Amino acid sequence: MRPKTNSDFEWPTLLLLCVTYVVWAIGTLVWTSFPPLSIALIAIATAQFSSLQHEVLHGHPFQNKRLNEALVFPALGLVMPYQRFRDLHLQHHFDPDLTDPYDDPESNYYDPAVWAGLSGPMQQLLRFNNTLLGRMLVGPAVGLWAFVSGDVARVRLGNRALLRAWAMNAAGLVPVAVWLALWGNMPLWAYGLGAYFGFSLLKIRTFLEHRAHDIYRARTVVIEDHGPLALLFLNNNFHAVHHMHPRVAWYRLPALYAAKRDHYLRCNQTYVYKSYAEVFRRYFLHAKDPVPHPVWPQPKSGEV
Repeated sequence: MRPKTNSDFEWPTLLLLCVTYVVWAIGTLVWTSFPPLSIALIAIATAQFSSLQHEVLHGHPFQNKRLNEALVFPALGLVMPYQRFRDLHLQHHFDPDLTDPYDDPESNYYDPAVWAGLSGPMQQLLRFNNTLLGRMLVGPAVGLWAFVSGDVARVRLGNRALLRAWAMNAAGLVPVAVWLALWGNMPLWAYGLGAYFGFSLLKIRTFLEHRAHDIYRARTVVIEDHGPLALLFLNNNFHAVHHMHPRVAWYRLPALYAAKRDHYLRCNQTYVYKSYAEVFRRYFLHAKDPVPHPVWPQPKSGEV
């Protein structure tokens, strides 16, 4: 793909960001007339906003990093500091570490030795979390608890970078609070519920993005979906393509995949699903993977 130039305004990203803010604002305004719709709109808007933050951390829509980050400054999701999301996700993009329980911050696998030491109820919870239903219901709580408690422990040990990230998140809460206080009709508990459901939607995307495999290029999925969830996730369902071309804008990924479909499926050893409907049919009530990493320790070379 050609490099981005100063003439590339990436208007689809900017337009979608504006629409997302409008949907979010409407969601806060319709609470008194239709509470279920209000919560649903907040869920959709916060999930879409997270997808747009993902675009920003990969250098979109402008070349200016500060301008890009200013576009997604408000903390619509409440408890996910953008700077932490950015740093952890870019660390995740070191493909030889994908699914590593220690070095991949987005891995859902456990070191088998750690897994063996967990209590029975915790193992049951994590097994349920490995079904799609569980990932949507309890996955946000499980993930946020591990993330927030880990950051609190690191801040107590003197990690100033994390403290700054959380301070910026607190600053990002100010415009959200001001809007809710002055114009939005939505109570805080309902907004928090909508944000939680937004994380639930995002868990559909991350549920099987990566699998344990000896070859690291075979660890990343393609879901050949072009429906509403693909838009909500900004085509990150073409995840193998995104990992191979992380600087390519979201709206170019489907065409890039279509042009070289056989190439990408050779690279990821045909780790592919036809649609999110197929994913729901197969894994809504059934776990796709075990919780303990099945090929641990995994090789780092990635190619055989």
